[in-house]
Amino acid sequence: MGKIEVEVEVKSSADKFWEAITDSAVLFPKIFPEQYKSIEILEGDGKSVGSIRLLTYGEAIPIVTFAKEKIEVADEANKSLAYSVIDGELATLFKIFKASLQVVPKGDGSSVKWSLEFEKASEEVPDPDLTLELAVKTFNDLDAYLLKA
Repeated sequence: MGKIEVEVEVKSSADKFWEAITDSAVLFPKIFPEQYKSIEILEGDGKSVGSIRLLTYGEAIPIVTFAKEKIEVADEANKSLAYSVIDGELATLFKIFKASLQVVPKGDGSSVKWSLEFEKASEEVPDPDLTLELAVKTFNDLDAYLLKA
């Protein structure tokens, strides 16, 4: 079992950033069309535990065309979220692929703590460093978008 973690400091308030994260099904394809073609909610409301979302990726995402995610933790009070990938290329490369995110107030802005637990399906599968890079880029770009909005 592997784990990678990152903490990204953003200028947006924790409330504003968290709201954007929970509204990612609508916002991300609009803000990041090169990364997310669409995010469909297949089951639930897309924000609460048990919800299943289908992410269709754009040209900017290598190797992966889609991922089906199931929300396992949705804690509004602590602004935290966790989901597992249950279908798509990542589900064939990894036996476990579970991401967690928490938005914590910090000064005038906030800190986004993101982690990924994973278990490779085989030794040949590379570490998911690209996923980490994409998460950091997404948080920074989302912050820039929110500061302009």
